[in-house]
Amino acid sequence: MSFEINGKTYETDEEGYLADLADWNPEIAGHMAKEDDCDLSENHWEVINFLREYYDQYQIAPAVRVLTKAIGKKLGKDKGNSKYLYELFPYGPAKQACKYAGLPKPTGCV
Repeated sequence: MSFEINGKTYETDEEGYLADLADWNPEIAGHMAKEDDCDLSENHWEVINFLREYYDQYQIAPAVRVLTKAIGKKLGKDKGNSKYLYELFPYGPAKQACKYAGLPKPTGCV
């Protein structure tokens, strides 16, 4: 599977996750979000950027419980909870946010 932005083709797996992490850029996140009828706000970008930093540090995309806990530590209790994250990413905070961040599907996600 693939999609095109500005004349460049990006490959994805069957679930829409970017095949090559090095291809990621903010336009890709915007494109993926638009396909899900989602407008990325500053709060979305905060989580997306957090995930990219987390992946750089640990080389793994965190599952939702780990994500919730890690965001709580870095961004505060009001953002480090499932309710807040599901409001931003209704298809699953770890799965959907990792997809927009250009990361692989988190381990343990179905």
